[in-house]
Amino acid sequence: MRRDNMHSINFIRYSVAYVFIISGAMKIVSEELATTFINLGLPYPIYFMYLVALTEIVCGGLILANKKVKTATIPLILIMIAAIILTKVPLLHAGLLTFAFQARLDIVMIFLLSILYRKKSFKPF
Repeated sequence: MRRDNMHSINFIRYSVAYVFIISGAMKIVSEELATTFINLGLPYPIYFMYLVALTEIVCGGLILANKKVKTATIPLILIMIAAIILTKVPLLHAGLLTFAFQARLDIVMIFLLSILYRKKSFKPF
């Protein structure tokens, strides 16, 4: 892998890891996010929220540490797809632009995760 590509991949890894580690931590400490999970109508919403938070933190940590990156991206992609389906698709009734605006981070994260998933080798630094 060319040095420039390696730096780009590392930047993507650090960015993705940051987003998911912080997102997972916020799910644990924020009562507002607990309310959001409860309002989704999922079974056992608090347990589900903690499972998602733990998954985000662990997988984000693996990506940050450059360990099992391809494996760690799979549950995160599934979480992002579920987030779009559960929280963003209902916004389509307000219009496509509103949906696109609200889903922008989710969509970008799916693209970045897919880049990490498709890379064949990950060399440290």
